[in-house]
Amino acid sequence: MSNHSFPRPEEPTPRQAREAVAGRCDACGESALMRYPLLSEGGWYLVVKCQSCLHSQQREKWQRLGHVTLLTDALAC
Repeated sequence: MSNHSFPRPEEPTPRQAREAVAGRCDACGESALMRYPLLSEGGWYLVVKCQSCLHSQQREKWQRLGHVTLLTDALAC
């Protein structure tokens, strides 16, 4: 049985896409800010972090399962 539907990934490890953000870090002053999803003990967050010192410039609660959206989450109560 061949696995033509799901080819083996070419990358050795998965990588989260990051979006560059204009501005400077409040902690170190570098202009190396990136926005990306982050999973922590409190759940999923969308964060803006300095890539030089890892200071969290911005942190907002995201969907409870990250990239996965449940139908029940999309329904209005």
